[in-house]
Amino acid sequence: MFNILQIIAATEKSGPAIHITPAELFTIGGFGVTNSMFYGFICSLLIIIILVITAQRMTIRPKRGFTQLVEIGTEFIIGTIENSMGSRKKAVYYAPFFASAFFFVMFSNWLGLLPGVGEALTYNGTPLLRPFTADLNGTLAASTIMMILVQYFAIRENGLKGYLRHFFAGNLKNPATYLLGVFEVFSELTRIASLALRLFLNVAIGEIIIAIFTYLGSFAAPVTALPFILLELFVGALQAYIFTMLTIMYLSAAIKHSHDTEEKGESADEMTAQTA
Repeated sequence: MFNILQIIAATEKSGPAIHITPAELFTIGGFGVTNSMFYGFICSLLIIIILVITAQRMTIRPKRGFTQLVEIGTEFIIGTIENSMGSRKKAVYYAPFFASAFFFVMFSNWLGLLPGVGEALTYNGTPLLRPFTADLNGTLAASTIMMILVQYFAIRENGLKGYLRHFFAGNLKNPATYLLGVFEVFSELTRIASLALRLFLNVAIGEIIIAIFTYLGSFAAPVTALPFILLELFVGALQAYIFTMLTIMYLSAAIKHSHDTEEKGESADEMTAQTA
């Protein structure tokens, strides 16, 4: 409540404070550290500590509370991978990577709604804490890391030759194959921007809406902003799922596409041999 009143007092004359870009807090060795990077680092530490403690509390017998939430989320991700790849073994293998991404994005979204994040706390006149996923640089970094992992896993599953054939499918003597392959590579790069923009815009717009209704509510801000805060809790979990689900689908498509291409190539070779 105190933080909300601080925001109201600071904005009642000039309107709601809305920031799309992060602000630099300080530099380390000539490298600028923004408020979103600073808070993202804090959130990462908190998430690691919370999940490690939760993992130590897990037993064969299900528990209630936060531990159950993590168990449900993890099993949900395993089920999503299994449905996409058709293999429980692969789902369990890839689950730590995709579940980590899911919980990181979800908790980063939720921690961005805590009192004190935004305009309430300042450092040299600059907001000290800004949600990591409300910064396009942050979502671009997360998307890039996930897509690098997807390419790495695709190479491990298919081998380098199969991985390249995923992009350049068809008859290699046909020039159109190379043209289509370039488009495939380009589309793979655009997925990074797509993942980043989708996550950034949903979180940033939610932050703006909360700031506007906090301002419009004046001293009744907790009442006017509460429905949108609850909505953002749901949106934060939904966007984490969409982010993770899409990366799983990208990996699954790369693996299946490569296997299908190899099978077609082998069938074509067999037919050629039989004809000869």
